[in-house]
Amino acid sequence: MPDHDIRFSSTLWIWQGEASWHFVTLPEDKAAEVRFFTQMEAGAKPRGFGSVRVDVHADEVTWKTSLFPDKKSGSYLLPIKADIRKRLDWSVGEDRELCLWLTLP
Repeated sequence: MPDHDIRFSSTLWIWQGEASWHFVTLPEDKAAEVRFFTQMEAGAKPRGFGSVRVDVHADEVTWKTSLFPDKKSGSYLLPIKADIRKRLDWSVGEDRELCLWLTLP
C-alpha cells in the first residue's frame, strides 16, 4: 500500500537526445516533498541513480514507475512511456493532473 500521495499538474515534454524519452518534471515544492518523505524513512537505502518507486494515477490510468532526480532542474523527472501516453491521449506540451504514491520500503 502506498505511503504518501503527492498531487500536481505538469506538462509533458520530450528529451532532446538519442532516444525519444518523454517526461514530466515535478514542481519544486512537490520535489521537496519527495525528498522529505524519502529522507525520513529510517533505514531506506538509495536505489539506482537515486530513483524513487512510485505508483502514478492520471485520469483513469494507473501505473508503476520510478522518479529520477534531475541535476539540471533540481527536481525529479517522471518518465511517461508510449503506452501510457496513448491510453491518456497525451501529447507533448499538454498539461495533466497527476497523483503519485510513494512506495517507500
